[in-house]
Amino acid sequence: MEASTTTPHQSTGVADAHGFTPLRVKAVVRETTDAVSLVLDVPEASRDRFSYRAGQFVTVRVTIGGVEHRRCYSMSSAPAVESDLRITVKRDRDGLVSNWINDTMTVGHDLHTSPPEGRFVLTETDRDIVTFAGGSGITPVFSLVHSTLAATTRRARLFYANRSRDSVIFRDALADLTGTHRGRFEVHHHLDDQDGVVSPQRIADFIADGSHPHTDYYVCGPTPFMDTVERVLRDAGVPKANLHLERFTVAAVPPPNPAETAVTEEVTITLGRQTITVPYRAGNTLLQTARLAGLKAPSSCETGSCGTCMAQVTTGSARMNNNDALDDDEVDEGWVVTCQALPTSPKVEVVYE
Repeated sequence: MEASTTTPHQSTGVADAHGFTPLRVKAVVRETTDAVSLVLDVPEASRDRFSYRAGQFVTVRVTIGGVEHRRCYSMSSAPAVESDLRITVKRDRDGLVSNWINDTMTVGHDLHTSPPEGRFVLTETDRDIVTFAGGSGITPVFSLVHSTLAATTRRARLFYANRSRDSVIFRDALADLTGTHRGRFEVHHHLDDQDGVVSPQRIADFIADGSHPHTDYYVCGPTPFMDTVERVLRDAGVPKANLHLERFTVAAVPPPNPAETAVTEEVTITLGRQTITVPYRAGNTLLQTARLAGLKAPSSCETGSCGTCMAQVTTGSARMNNNDALDDDEVDEGWVVTCQALPTSPKVEVVYE
């Protein structure tokens, strides 16, 4: 693990009209050959806005080749342990922004960042935690585990899957936590090049001795990995309230049903002090409809995971292709994540928070 640091100048801490604040990169840490951590300098004036809970994420905005891009990255730092805010970005073969960050980000850069968000956080209970991470999914999971061990008496276990030993992010840090918290923390490393792809049986073996109603389970990683873990946990009887999923890639969803969307004629959207009614274009989500109407609707992950784009359907109905952000009672009250919501009634009215 190599790090470069310097003493960066303080940003003004002033957020722009879209809520993004320039945060100076104060350290760059090369975690593996394809993953880098950025330590961000949060100005004193912005400390309250950037306070966060373990497991949450920020949205960063970058401009590459004259085109603006936004991406969500989880904090790998633990608020109970360290004052700095750190994100970790793994290179993706087709990831424009992740590759740009890994290749070009240096100390002194300003990274335009929105305040922390997310519901992938520790519950306010004394339940032990069992965590599952695949690849860069370790980022929020590491924050959760580190905070649990530092600030509570709860025990923690981690099943961590990677392609090979060289791709294990936070390998040394995890070993240190295991040594420091012996008896409270256990890590099981699964390496595909030695053990094959993670199978349902390996997950079942890992949780075999667990007391499922008295344990919280956290899962983050590539979609196939998450699907395997979720299926095994549900089959084992893990209560829904104890299962926490964090997806930042789009889950496989059925294509829109023309029979549902064709009946919608118009959508009325209220955002702040603006209320606009527009004709509906079949197949568009409510978020896309808001954008086409000229509204700057809030959004972040656009996979139905973070809840940033949530709004309430007050008239009519809509269905969500994917929802990892809202609880059942919120859905019953008409709340939707608009990035995944398709209207299903002739007229729909939706109100953003």
